[in-house]
Amino acid sequence: MPRPKMIDRTAILRTALEIADDDGVTGVSMHAVARRLGVTPMALYRHVGNKADLLDGIVERLLAEIMQGVPPPGETAGLQGPEGWVDALMAMARGARAVARRHPAAFALLLSRPAATAGARQVRAYVHDLLRRAGVGAEHVPRLERILTTAALGMAAGGASERFAHHPPGVLDDDFRALATFVTAGIEPFRSRPAAEPDDASDRGRDD
Repeated sequence: MPRPKMIDRTAILRTALEIADDDGVTGVSMHAVARRLGVTPMALYRHVGNKADLLDGIVERLLAEIMQGVPPPGETAGLQGPEGWVDALMAMARGARAVARRHPAAFALLLSRPAATAGARQVRAYVHDLLRRAGVGAEHVPRLERILTTAALGMAAGGASERFAHHPPGVLDDDFRALATFVTAGIEPFRSRPAAEPDDASDRGRDD
């Protein structure tokens, strides 16, 4: 009797994202993932509970791809100077743009589903930390995070769609540079203190 295939959450979510790329988000289901993996749907339930878990897991994988080119929390590389947090945010924005191009169908989930998994919440916490580094008051951090991430994700989604297909090369790059200017100026009224240097230990270890 052949041994059952060994699967794990990573393989399940990778397959779910592949199905979303091939057939759209509506094609993602427990049965579709099981069929592509060559297992029974019951074999998935040890790792994911239902379709909602699959979609939340896709969000987590997309965010992980976005963060691949972003300095990890606590690293000073690319964060030198009081405005280094802008560089990190723009790295995230560039990552979002690249992911939107690779996964245009699935990318919309980032604008329609909350950060439900631990991995997804870590990305949100990373942005919170960057805003604290920028001197934003604690009471304003969650709101500004929502505004900034929605703007960056929306621009990335638009850039991967037909909406901007007629724009000449480089225009979207200029748009993202303009976003950096908006961000730098826009948070000024919400600052309660000067932006922190990256080696400032006061924000290390904080959790949201």
